[in-house]
Amino acid sequence: MRALLILEDEHRTFAALLHGLLYLVRDTREHGAPPRLDVLGAIVYFLDTFAERVHHPRESEYLFRLLRRRCPSATPILDRLEEDHRRGDASMRALEQALMRCRHGDPSEFGPFAAAAEAYAESQQQHMRSEELEVLPLAREHLTPDDWGVIDEAFSGNAVPRFAAAATDGYRALFSRIVAIAPPPIGVGPP
Repeated sequence: MRALLILEDEHRTFAALLHGLLYLVRDTREHGAPPRLDVLGAIVYFLDTFAERVHHPRESEYLFRLLRRRCPSATPILDRLEEDHRRGDASMRALEQALMRCRHGDPSEFGPFAAAAEAYAESQQQHMRSEELEVLPLAREHLTPDDWGVIDEAFSGNAVPRFAAAATDGYRALFSRIVAIAPPPIGVGPP
């Protein structure tokens, strides 16, 4: 069940990035700090390219699909989480557009970006809680060793080229870059 460790590690990474996103938004809103658009852009890019394009599809195609087969009573939860995945992609597009307007507009554009960031972060935090408190216990209980073998292969990137380990190495490098440019207390970059 290596996939569980990978999934939980990815959730911790997303939680850290969402915390950083909200911290930077609140720092600008509450303290008048200039928006750190470089860091915000890197965080949004990571969440879009990894959470929305790799993590969520992998959950849907492997974990959710096999859990539906083994535990039909999980269908309402899985349907809700699948809908979250669809809405998350739309929320990400809204967040990216708000960031673009903020980068190329006037300072008043930060308010809509902040609202989009807060909405996205809240929805993703709730989504991860549901997976961890509802889906993962059901998966531990109902999935077979063969199911876990398939899921482990997909989550390790060995079976599916678009989820390859080389790609996840790129995300690790991007996460390290975010930590390097983000100001304390969320990173080690300049204040």
